Amino acid sequence: MKRKETFKEGQIYHIFNKSIANYGIFIKKENGQQFIKRLFYYNDLFILKPFSLYLRKNPYFTCKSLISDVDFSKVKFLAYNIMPDHYHLLLKLLRNNILSKYIGDVENSYTKFFNTKYKRRGPLWQSNFKVIRIKNNEQLLHVSRYIHLNPTTKNLVKKPEDWELSSYREFITNPKILKEIVVEISIKSPRAYKEFVENRLNFQKKLRMIKKLILE
Repeated sequence: MKRKETFKEGQIYHIFNKSIANYGIFIKKENGQQFIKRLFYYNDLFILKPFSLYLRKNPYFTCKSLISDVDFSKVKFLAYNIMPDHYHLLLKLLRNNILSKYIGDVENSYTKFFNTKYKRRGPLWQSNFKVIRIKNNEQLLHVSRYIHLNPTTKNLVKKPEDWELSSYREFITNPKILKEIVVEISIKSPRAYKEFVENRLNFQKKLRMIKKLILE
């Protein structure tokens, strides 16, 4: 999708990007948590300073759940997963034309953090982030499942809830998530959603069969 395209309020998008040369930028859990902190911090219409400057006065900043209703947010998180060398976000835009700047701020801030920590230079991302607009409920359900099953698809864990850098555990343990917060997803029961996702553990590994639905 061309970056000049208008990203409209109320629309839902699958956003993803990968590290340059498949570098393991999130292999360490604490690095993935740093990325999540930036996703949370920059999701505020009134942010005026870079995260690095904010941390100087707030070194013990902790991230609340990304899957929550937050006042003055730019986007609403419907699902996410931070993998060793890439990330997936399922977002509903709450304002027009803020997506590029939001993701750009998050990626640039994380690049500076990572390069400083590991004393490296240069870009961290393979390319500009990719964006796929979600057009209907069926696609929304399949993409959320695809995102949550990524760790099992890659054989990183046996059960998707064992992957900590993901929204899946919240979905299946907190009834409020599907009933009151992520109302865009038509399944309202944690148990039903868990069955929907995990009944396709093996099917997910045959991505060619559903690639068109997810990525086009």
